[in-house]
Amino acid sequence: MRPFELIAPETVEAAVASSGTFLAGGTTLVDLMKLNVLTPEHVLDINAVPLRGIDTADGLRIGALERMSDIAGHPGVPPAISRALLLSASQQIRNMASIGGNLMQRTRCSYFRDVAMPCNRRDPGSGCPAISGANRMHAVLGTSDSCVATHASDVAVALVALDARLRLVSATGSRTVELGSFYHQPGETPELENDLRPGELIAEVVVPKLDWASNSTYVKVRDRQSYEFALCSAAVALHVQDSRIVDARVAAGGVATVPWRLPEVEAALRGAPATVATFEDAAALAAEGARPLSANGFKPSLLRRTIVRALLELTEGSR
Repeated sequence: MRPFELIAPETVEAAVASSGTFLAGGTTLVDLMKLNVLTPEHVLDINAVPLRGIDTADGLRIGALERMSDIAGHPGVPPAISRALLLSASQQIRNMASIGGNLMQRTRCSYFRDVAMPCNRRDPGSGCPAISGANRMHAVLGTSDSCVATHASDVAVALVALDARLRLVSATGSRTVELGSFYHQPGETPELENDLRPGELIAEVVVPKLDWASNSTYVKVRDRQSYEFALCSAAVALHVQDSRIVDARVAAGGVATVPWRLPEVEAALRGAPATVATFEDAAALAAEGARPLSANGFKPSLLRRTIVRALLELTEGSR
């Protein structure tokens, strides 16, 4: 790890007026600094900045510095969000990691994290060895010839499914962006991972009120049952009346370069009976446009099965 200056602002205004890399729980930043993937000269410890609180009075508002474990245990948080948080990392990391930091975490691609290897995200124009290398964990959706790395966050998938927004603050004011459009697919500029502008800070996560968000879940398929990133995941919320689907929200993780909303699957579910046949027909649309690599050709099929599993979990007893 290279030397750096640590600064500890105590207000939002002081934080966004300073120049440096923000530090909250440090569960991603510190790792990458140890590997020399990130080498900031100035680190801004923002833990004293008042960006906390969980408000469920009208939808859901979460301060960016709220810890993952506290959000997961809050009674007003929709099950899809709680489950995504509880299935993330270890209890110790969840106790440290902030929601804002989780949404900003970098890819876990081993080539990105190894400074001896080329990587277009870390060093634009150097190449993407994952395309022809070790790519079992990599993406099949939203990829390009420049990058095939998956997005690592579990809770981002659930939040995208539930139409979450981010409130961003800077020295010039604040703005709100849809989380689904905040993340950038790699295209020809994989180094531009999101819409955060220089000097901006995530202040708050806002989830609009959805009366049926309580009927939601997050299913995560991984190589082991704890402390492992997703091979595939699905966040699903369903509104079912009289055994018929009135509305649906579906997003996928572990298979794409960004949290992957599936509007075609949602459209196929709306108005249809809540049956296994409906679920399978809708899920069949999930992997359209997929580009499997040498070692992850199983992912399109796994994605379809994971979505069906999540839908069955939400409709047991209603079919």
